[in-house]
Formats: sequence, structure tokens, C-alpha cells
Amino acid sequence: MQGIVAKRISALQQELQKSNLDAAVIMDRENLIYFADVEDIEGGSLIIPAQGEPKLLCLWLEARHVRDRSGLEVVPYFFPKENVSQKTADMILEMGIRNPRVGFTRYFISLKDYQCLRDTVPGIYFGDIAAICYRLRSVKCEQEIGYIAKAAEFVSAGMRAAVAAVRPGVKETDILAEAEYAMRKAGSEGSTFRMQVLRHDRQQLVHPYAGDYVIDNNQPVVIHLGASYKGYAAKMCRTVFLGKAPQESIEIYKILMEAQKAAMEALKPGAVSGEIYDRVFKIIHDHGYARMFMDHIGYGVGIRQSEFYPILGKGIDHVIEENMVVDVLLPTLYDPKLGGPRITDTVLVKNTGAVALTNLNEGASCRYEDIIICR
Repeated sequence: MQGIVAKRISALQQELQKSNLDAAVIMDRENLIYFADVEDIEGGSLIIPAQGEPKLLCLWLEARHVRDRSGLEVVPYFFPKENVSQKTADMILEMGIRNPRVGFTRYFISLKDYQCLRDTVPGIYFGDIAAICYRLRSVKCEQEIGYIAKAAEFVSAGMRAAVAAVRPGVKETDILAEAEYAMRKAGSEGSTFRMQVLRHDRQQLVHPYAGDYVIDNNQPVVIHLGASYKGYAAKMCRTVFLGKAPQESIEIYKILMEAQKAAMEALKPGAVSGEIYDRVFKIIHDHGYARMFMDHIGYGVGIRQSEFYPILGKGIDHVIEENMVVDVLLPTLYDPKLGGPRITDTVLVKNTGAVALTNLNEGASCRYEDIIICR
């Protein structure tokens, strides 16, 4: 195994032993990227015993590439005669462990995978290692930080293009098209989520995305973009105010900017997630919007745009460490008529303080004001 792969697999094996699990089976793309250090893999399966050498299954056409990149023992399968679900089950059976206790990431095991494992491996126990994997992935190495920083450059370029495209009468998708083109031209491999350009009446939906909706004048427009590089993501959100947008909506954005600044000042190694949230919530409370705020203000950023360790939120005990990457600040203020504006940046934690990797001004021909107002 190569150095970075060996280190990551060794760390997971230690966690398997602590959890009394005999092996882990990694079948989802994001954890295959992390543990095998191969971003261009589909239909793979990585079997990691608690002790011993792992085996990586992949399509035979990709076997040489995957072996060269990961340094792992690669076992090819020949589709359609063989498939990854049954091949994985057969290999676990060949390990010879009676009633094996096997860990899976709960979000990503398919019904076909489960059926083959259940029917092939007598007495198999299905354990959950999702939280373990997110925690292991939370502290980034220099390579990962470099990839995320590159993605942050791309998304910043996209945001500048999107802001320049905002005007009354255009569709949300028109603005997004300009942003996507700029990001792709810069080098992005695409977003890891459905991106948002939202006129004001759609900004308080839970999971909206840019659609065939026309932007009107005199309103805030939320732009939430993502880019990726070598399998790693960055995200960024800004709000543009058109014409004579409601003053209270602008004030809400100023409050969120103040809250984001407080979060970043508190985001240091050793800080506890819930304590960071409390500092932010005090600002929201003091401005009279406590009942309109959410319990989570950020997530880890890495291979996913929102990873579940660390989570910045109310009462959460996750401890911040150097070289974690998080997004700050996620939510808006949910005022029924005037809420909706948002601001988010991808932020690297260093011993010297938090560093915003996304930057609207860097590389721009003119400097954007903190409040983006288009007349």
C-alpha cells in the first residue's frame, strides 16, 4: 500500500478493533475516494479486515489503473457474468470468519448488496461505521487541503460570474449557467450538490435549486454554488440585493455577516462546536430573531459538500481540530416575509485562526462591497 492509503486504512482498522468488528466493506464512492485514494472509480468495493491486508474489487477494465493508483491488492470482476455485490459477498465468505461482524456506511449500502451478503454469508452482522468514517475524514492532510483550496478558487470564480449576471428579467437558471461555465473554465469537475439561484419567494424552502423562475426587481437573490477538484468539494453562498430591496432583508443579511464573523473568530483548535453555536445564537437573539434561527450553522467539507463531522450546532460536543474544513454560516433567518438571505464560506481551521478559502474579491477586476447591491 502507498503511504497515504496505508495510514488511512490502519486508522480504520484500529476503529474496527475498538468496535469489535471483523471487517469493513466500503462500497460508496466517497469513502472509496478516501480510503483507496482513487477519485475516478465506480462500481468498486473495498474489503478491509480488522487485521490483515485489504482487497479492492473493481471492473476488470479499470484494474491496472486502480492498482497503480492505490497500491492495494486489486481483484477484478467481469461484468455481466459477475457483479460487485455477489463478488463482495463471496470474498467475505472466503475470509473464513464464522458469523462475521462487518461494518458498512449506513447511507450507501444498496438492497442488492444486502441481499447478496445476507444470502451468501451465514450469520453476518451488519454494523454501522458511517460516523467512524466521517470522523476519520474530518482532519485533512495537505493533499486534501490543496484539493479543497483549488475547488474554492473555482467556486469563487463562479460566484463573481453569477453576481455579474444578476438583473431583473433573467431566469435563475440563466444566472446559474454563467456561474457553471465560469467554474468549468477555471477547472471545476462539477458541483457535488444541486446548486441554488433563488428569487425571494423561494429562499425559505428546505432544499430548493435553480429553476425556470424569473428574477424580479427590488428583492434579494440568493446564490449558493459548489465546485470540485480531484473528488473534493468547496461551497459558497452570497446574497445580491436588486433595486430597492426591503431594508429589513438587508439588515438580516448584515446580522448573518456579523454572526459569521463571530463563528470564524471562535473557530479554533480545541473549541467545542456547541460553544461556537452559542456565540452565534447570542447575536441572533440580541437582534430579536431567536425564534427564527436553526440549530445547525455548519458542517464539515471534504469529499461531500456537507459531511457529518464536525457539525457546528446547538449542544453538539464535536471538538474542532487544526486542518478541519467546515462551511460557515449555513442558515438564514426564517422570517416569513423578509427572511431568506444567506452567506456561506468554506473555511480552513489553523492554529493561527480560521481561514476563508472562498473569496469573492480575489482575482476580481473590481472590489465587491460586503453588501452586494445592484441598482
